[in-house]
Amino acid sequence: MQYRSPLANVRGLGSAKTGLFHWWMQRITAVTLIPLSFWLIIFLDLSLHATWRDTVAWLTSPLNTLCIVAWILAVFYHAALGLQVVIEDYVARESAKIIAVWTVNLVFIFLALAALIAVFRIISIG
Repeated sequence: MQYRSPLANVRGLGSAKTGLFHWWMQRITAVTLIPLSFWLIIFLDLSLHATWRDTVAWLTSPLNTLCIVAWILAVFYHAALGLQVVIEDYVARESAKIIAVWTVNLVFIFLALAALIAVFRIISIG
């Protein structure tokens, strides 16, 4: 039994075969962000209540640096995946959809790079 129309069979339109990977990556990044967010909360608490030297000393620890960098990468990737789903669901025109997804991806890459550069500059100062 076929669920596709004869026209869909001729056009070859169907699953792009990336939906499952996209779904899994969204779930993996969400689960990863749960423990990594504790490091962010500690870092933000130190930024607000500790001295600059104490905050930099905490951030220069390899484990803390790794966790903050992993949080940055995971959160921006997770946000880009989520916005891509929203765009694909609610933007009707295909050209606008493609432009919006590319724009979102480029903006999040730029923001992730800016955050990583900021972390590494803080580490290089300390």
